[in-house]
Order: sequence, then structure tokens, then C-alpha cells
Amino acid sequence: MDSPPDPAASPLTVRPQAAPLRQQVVDRLRAAVIGGDLRPGQRLTERELIERVGVSRTVIREALRQLETEGLVETLPNRGPAVRALTRAEATDLYRIRASLEALAARLFVERAPESLLRQLAATLREVETAYAAGDAQAILQAKNRFYAVLHEGAASAVLSSMLVGLHARIWRWRALGLTHPERSADRPRRAAQALGALVEAIGRRDADEAERVIREDTADAAREAMRLAGNG
Repeated sequence: MDSPPDPAASPLTVRPQAAPLRQQVVDRLRAAVIGGDLRPGQRLTERELIERVGVSRTVIREALRQLETEGLVETLPNRGPAVRALTRAEATDLYRIRASLEALAARLFVERAPESLLRQLAATLREVETAYAAGDAQAILQAKNRFYAVLHEGAASAVLSSMLVGLHARIWRWRALGLTHPERSADRPRRAAQALGALVEAIGRRDADEAERVIREDTADAAREAMRLAGNG
């Protein structure tokens, strides 16, 4: 019978919450991959995950399938599920695609978003700036996720939002690398925060061309940093 064991003491253990259990497990495993608790190339055996997370085999399998669609997990021949390795080729593609999709999201925000969402975007920008000032990598990741969630909401395109959800699941790992790598650029946080500030200013003026330009330049800057760190292992 497929029933959950007693949860082991583990940072992955899921506690009762209002969110559906499967989503809780997906969120915990995704965070473990992004944060490096589950390392690139590491095998993800069902038995070990069941013991660590404290849920049934069915829930684990569903969660792994979801993470595979997000590009965080891959199924290897004769080995089973494993955390996908980070590659320079993947990063190149991801950042090129991100530049185009985020630029479109910025343009659509300018064209469609009400003033209430612009105020919300400015509020999340302040959260990002506070997180950068504190130097808290996890807080930065969470604040930037909220910022982009508002940007995507203002674009008011279900199709674009769906595409960006999958893209950002992969980009998060590169963001985490840029925030935690011992050889990360000391100046990149300042540039990133300034770029988001310039983006909000452009959107506030309803200047779609400038908003697109800012997004593309910042994405190119982020891509250069990712390539440099990937090259330094």
C-alpha cells in the first residue's frame, strides 16, 4: 500500500499547510535544487525522498514529473531521475529567450497595466532593493520573484505568463549561482537593482521602448555574469 512514512527530521519535510500537498512537495524540492541542497547530477531515489520529505511514493512521483517539465530534473537511462546539470549552452539559450519574453512582458505592462499594478510593482522594487542592501541571497531571490510576478500579471497575457513560469524555474538556478558563488561580481547587485529601478521608471512614463531596452541590457549583463561563473566551476 502506498502510504507515507513517519516524516524524518529533514529540511525537506512537509508540514500541514493550506496548499495542496503535491504543490508543497514541488515547492520544497524546487527550492532544494535551486539552493543547492540537491546538487546537479545527484540521483533522486524515491525511497530516499519519501524518507526525507515524509509523503507517499505517488506524491513524490508527481512532484518529480512536474520538476522534469520545468527542466530541473531529468530521467537518465538505467539511473532514473536526477538533478539536471547546469550547462553554458543551456544558459545561453535561457537568457536569450528570457530577454525576448521579458521585453514583451514589459511592453505589454506599459500598454495594459492599471496604475494600481504600477504602484504594486514599485512596492516590490523597494523589497528587492532592501534585500540587496541586506545581502540576503534567499531574500533577494524571493523579492525578485515577486517583482517579476507583478510584471507578468500586468502584461495580462495568460500564454506569456505560462511560458515565463517554466523559464523562470530554470533561471532561478542561475540567479542563485550569481548570488552565492564565491567569485561573484561585487558590482552585479548594484547594477541589477539599478536596472529594475530604471525599468519601473520607464514603465511609469509609459515608455515601452525604453522598458524593453532596459530589460534586454540587464538580461545581457546577467548572462555575461552567468557565463563567467559557469566557466569558473
